[in-house]
Amino acid sequence: MSKRTLTTESGAPVADNQNSATAGVGGPLLIQDQQLLEKLARFNRERIPERVVHARGSAAYGYFEVTDDVTAYTSAKFLSEVGKKTETFLRFSTVADSLGGADAVRDPRGFALKFYTEDGNYDLVGNNTPVFFIKDPIKFPDFIHSQKRDPFTGKQEPDNVWDFWAHAPEATHQITWLMGDRGIPASYRHMNGYGSHTYQWTNAQGEAFFVKYHFKTNQGIRCLSAEQAAELVGKDANSHQTDLLQAIERGVNPSWTLYVQVMPAAEAADYRFNPFDLTKVWPHADYPLQRVGRLVLDRNPDNVFAEVEQSAFSPNNFVPGITASPDKMLQGRLFAYADAQRYRLGVNHTQLPVNAPKATKADNYGRDGVMALRNGSRHDKNYEPNSYQGPAETGIALGAPKAVSGYTGTHEAPAHTKDDDFFQAGELYRLMSEAEKQRLVANIAGGLSQVTLEDVIEKNLAHFHAADADYGKRVEEAVRALRDA
Repeated sequence: MSKRTLTTESGAPVADNQNSATAGVGGPLLIQDQQLLEKLARFNRERIPERVVHARGSAAYGYFEVTDDVTAYTSAKFLSEVGKKTETFLRFSTVADSLGGADAVRDPRGFALKFYTEDGNYDLVGNNTPVFFIKDPIKFPDFIHSQKRDPFTGKQEPDNVWDFWAHAPEATHQITWLMGDRGIPASYRHMNGYGSHTYQWTNAQGEAFFVKYHFKTNQGIRCLSAEQAAELVGKDANSHQTDLLQAIERGVNPSWTLYVQVMPAAEAADYRFNPFDLTKVWPHADYPLQRVGRLVLDRNPDNVFAEVEQSAFSPNNFVPGITASPDKMLQGRLFAYADAQRYRLGVNHTQLPVNAPKATKADNYGRDGVMALRNGSRHDKNYEPNSYQGPAETGIALGAPKAVSGYTGTHEAPAHTKDDDFFQAGELYRLMSEAEKQRLVANIAGGLSQVTLEDVIEKNLAHFHAADADYGKRVEEAVRALRDA
């Protein structure tokens, strides 16, 4: 079989790709060597800015199949009938470390899912935990700075991590998740995914419902202890990537069952917890899980850079029947996620194959910018409204409107009857077995005992005491024992 002809970027054939052009044998290089200069210049520009968070990731293509009728709650077309399948792309990730970080570390995992629907792409951006550390997006940059590498030492510092948490009592619930047994998943296949935020569904009759998404792994939950994780990182820093890639290549296609919790919109105001608080869950006894469908991953990307690194997700990519709720963290992310991708990939990143709609076609008046692939012809206008045949608005809202009232200002979220920062953390602790409690306490004490400021330690201990008396007592004793050793 004859090989294809190697060419320059402009398509000209390359005569010699092994030797640079020189001024005589053994002489200096010539600036006229197009192939040399083009290769070096392109090589210098191969990397794009990595994500500030969720930098280290793995992904796969698959499909979502509806198994249960949910048309009473949403008019979204991709959920409109049992048996309907929609192509998907799912990216897993760690949160705090850089692109070169290890997979088997104690860290939340991103669970970002793109549905290529007939009404455009729907992005559901979540984690492997149903809650998060903070409830207001204005604190997000500070939180991430405290968890990332210190500007002076160049590594994650317990002083920074626990100092922020000492001043963020609402983080106690998520800390209990992170430091517990599920803090280090054995693989991406063996963990759940959650939308985490609260979203709004609207049915064909215009009735509104608030929902939370739960993707339950069909492989079963499997996690690593701190010792097992440290050993695995030493053997294969890319362990989760390796596992996902090899499983799908073998035809062992991982799957998740999607359930939702559904709250009629009228019940939100008087619910015992603020239903839009990302640090809280809705107990299943109040709003049981209702099955929706099955997510299956069955195809690996052919090129990690093009399809995983350049993939872009934004929670503001909704489709008719699904919209945002008043969740403050979600509201902040509606802007921040898309803007991060405009910075990383350019304003036309939605035209890249992994991000472009597949079941429909994007048709709007966006023009120009770096790497524009869709600029129209002489017959296409770049403004709207117009008197020609350009795309026009539908006049149909994506979802039911939300009533608002009151004065503008920097308000705290309205308090509900059980809205404290510690109740649900205590509930989670009390659900754990004795062995799980012991591991949780050991994981917390291992980091907290390294903190320099005694005041920071005392503030964090107060949070655990407030969640549960036994929880606080055990953590305090473990921390003191390690500091006195």
